[in-house]
Amino acid sequence: MRSIVEACVAEGWPARVAAVIANKPDAAGLAWAAEQGLHTEVVAHREFSSREAFDAALAERVDAHRPDLVLLAGFMRVLTPGFVARYEGRLVNIHPSLLPAFPGLHTHAQALAVGVQAHGCTVHYVTPVLDHGPIIAQGVVPVLAGDTADTLARRVLEVEHKVYPAAARWLAEGRVRLAQGVVQVDGAPARLFIQEASHAG
Repeated sequence: MRSIVEACVAEGWPARVAAVIANKPDAAGLAWAAEQGLHTEVVAHREFSSREAFDAALAERVDAHRPDLVLLAGFMRVLTPGFVARYEGRLVNIHPSLLPAFPGLHTHAQALAVGVQAHGCTVHYVTPVLDHGPIIAQGVVPVLAGDTADTLARRVLEVEHKVYPAAARWLAEGRVRLAQGVVQVDGAPARLFIQEASHAG
């Protein structure tokens, strides 16, 4: 979230961040967002009896800001099909793996367990299927000898901070199109961000 907010301001995107909404009052980034003068809200999922009730309340708060895009960042909730359908074509997520590989949780441990040589992250449109949807951009990092889930996660996070703001800018500029379920970006920017092994640490 922070990397998107900072890039939006620094690069002069034709957009603004309308609000930062979390489902936990201690969510990372809420205090920082408030310090930047952004509107922040909490819709606590534990206060609702069902996913449907929570998603309805969340949608009400999102709609109050009339966003053109809804960007998920560290939002660890499975959204209901109704919520996803409400924001179809506007709901975007980043997942810490090279989808379709390793959906779900513990992606870095999954990657190490099967011995892949490259890992990374994926910015994608959200669909009702978990960690699925048309791919907008990906970031790749090498898997190094001696890597742990923690060291690999740190390098993936570095490339996430490049990939997500880039993809968000393309979206804000209206350059992203879907053609038969496949993303195309006008201007043909590089949609694969590669972190060289020499830069890893």
